[in-house]
Amino acid sequence: MEEQTRHIEFENAHADVFCFSSDREVKEYHAMIHVAKARLTFKEQLEAVLGAYEGLLNTLPGEPQAVFKRYFLSDAANQADEVVVSDVTDCAKSIIEQAPLDGTKIALWVYLMTNVQTGVTKSGLYEVRHGQYRHLWNGSVHNLAANSEYQMRLLFNEYVMQLAEEGCSLAENAVRTWIFVNDIDLNYGGVVRARNQVFFTQGLTQHTHFIASTGIAGRQQDPNVLVQLDNYAIDGLQPEQTHYLYASTHLNRTSDYGVSFERGTAIDYGDRRHVFISGTASINNKGEIMYPRDVERQTRRMWENVETLLGEAGCTYDDVGYMVVYLRDVADYSVVNALYQERFAGKPYVIVHAPVCRPGWLVEMECMAVKKADCPAFANF
Repeated sequence: MEEQTRHIEFENAHADVFCFSSDREVKEYHAMIHVAKARLTFKEQLEAVLGAYEGLLNTLPGEPQAVFKRYFLSDAANQADEVVVSDVTDCAKSIIEQAPLDGTKIALWVYLMTNVQTGVTKSGLYEVRHGQYRHLWNGSVHNLAANSEYQMRLLFNEYVMQLAEEGCSLAENAVRTWIFVNDIDLNYGGVVRARNQVFFTQGLTQHTHFIASTGIAGRQQDPNVLVQLDNYAIDGLQPEQTHYLYASTHLNRTSDYGVSFERGTAIDYGDRRHVFISGTASINNKGEIMYPRDVERQTRRMWENVETLLGEAGCTYDDVGYMVVYLRDVADYSVVNALYQERFAGKPYVIVHAPVCRPGWLVEMECMAVKKADCPAFANF
């Protein structure tokens, strides 16, 4: 097993990198690229990030290629077009206004793999192929329907049709979604209604299963876009390869309070297990917010919840490849960053400004873990 985490310095930027290798063909990397000098112009910061990304391609073993990127911007209206023009990588790209809270204007999470074949499918999804599997990615999908409910419904209906064109379905193949909501306190209700309705028509209910997801504040460059969707599906899975995580000692079922997503999903392959942890906050198994108005105690409870979900899949934080941390109040950054530096120094993570779907939640995080296939069987929580 190769060294799991590395810190790499580049000109005006640095990257924290997680590597997974099972001694099979495909290596996986998660990299979080941060700008080193906040006083640089946006153009200079973007150049620093792109330079670091190219440096990673030349530094990391196995000639990896990007399969998914997410840019976190401080001002999408003035920055997104420049990212689109400057980054010509042929992969799914997500560009969202969620300001990095270290004072810079841009950060980048990139997921890379070796020994895979990539391309765009007839449906418009980005395909990553290896062996019997096709990994189908998409990013920054949006429309201009009248309100958040209509926008969300159209986005999911379009995704259902794209999957059908690939011989897939929402229920059998979709693994992960990210839903970014402009003014989440106002528009999240419409998103919930539309998702619940579409999922019901597709056979996704509390009696079957949902999809791991993060629903969080985020702004597209056009203020009329109220919802942006990123998604990930896998073609070639058998039902027994997918397991859903509940951590019922710590968390309730999301359907208890009228929303439809899984707390976490684990996918078993021949040599590894992928674990996708949805956006998770400081909550108990009755659905109640734990430690209102106390961001430090909320952070620690959030960690405990995520750790329990990971443990249900036989994983620990050592297996986590990246973390995105969402804060409601920018004034909480120094406290939360100090906590993360103490516990997760060197781990690829970014802390961004993005209010959670309930005002009382001050902090939320998501992550992905990967572990060799000899990990323990699923725990019964």
